[in-house]
Amino acid sequence: MPIASDVVLSAFLLFCRIGSCLMLMPGFSSPRVPAQIRLFIAIAITLALAPLLLPNVMDAVSSIRPALLLLPIAAEIVTGIFIGLLGRIFFLALQFMATAVANFVGYAGFPEMAIEDAEPSPPLASLITLTATVLFFIADLHWEVLRGLVRSYAVIPVNELIASNLGLSRIVDATSDAFILSLQISSPFIVYAFAIHMAFGIVNKLTPQIPVYFISLPFVIFGGLVLMTFVIGEFLLLFLDGVSGWLMRG
Repeated sequence: MPIASDVVLSAFLLFCRIGSCLMLMPGFSSPRVPAQIRLFIAIAITLALAPLLLPNVMDAVSSIRPALLLLPIAAEIVTGIFIGLLGRIFFLALQFMATAVANFVGYAGFPEMAIEDAEPSPPLASLITLTATVLFFIADLHWEVLRGLVRSYAVIPVNELIASNLGLSRIVDATSDAFILSLQISSPFIVYAFAIHMAFGIVNKLTPQIPVYFISLPFVIFGGLVLMTFVIGEFLLLFLDGVSGWLMRG
């Protein structure tokens, strides 16, 4: 039996929102994942969710005139990017604070190609962000992203643009929550950096003839690694708990 054109168009609109969201989703958006793999994953998820979402989408598609098809396609792409960006903000905030943590413990001077990004970053920052991404999938939080996509069709129907005030307020709230969370979990390293650099600063004033900075660097790195050993577990668990709580609230 031939497939009706409304079904094909509805499935394509589903792909526009789901694919654009996965384009920014942590893990799948990594440049280390080939574009073909990301495309096939987006198509597979679209086909898996199609039986659940097609009835509602087809009702909206039937009222769209062929001359105006570009408008709902653009609206769906923007909606998917908006949803994916909200989740991506948390990992961008974590990457920012992980780079700051690497600077606090003396590892900022060794940048290398990042695993989760295309820009060079300290190895310690790459380790933290990669581990958080792996735990994101182990904790099944990617399923919460898909549930959010399904629920988004009830909040933002097909062929409707996101209200500018709603979109900006959600982005501001997500950015605020993400950076507050990242600041909270990295606070031990901030205190550590302040204390140890203050101590070595006082030593440098007392003995200006000794190059205290070069002598102190191994001790700063060692102390940072010891601190990392004790807090890295809670560091990542608190981050995942914050991301999970945000996803549950929608």
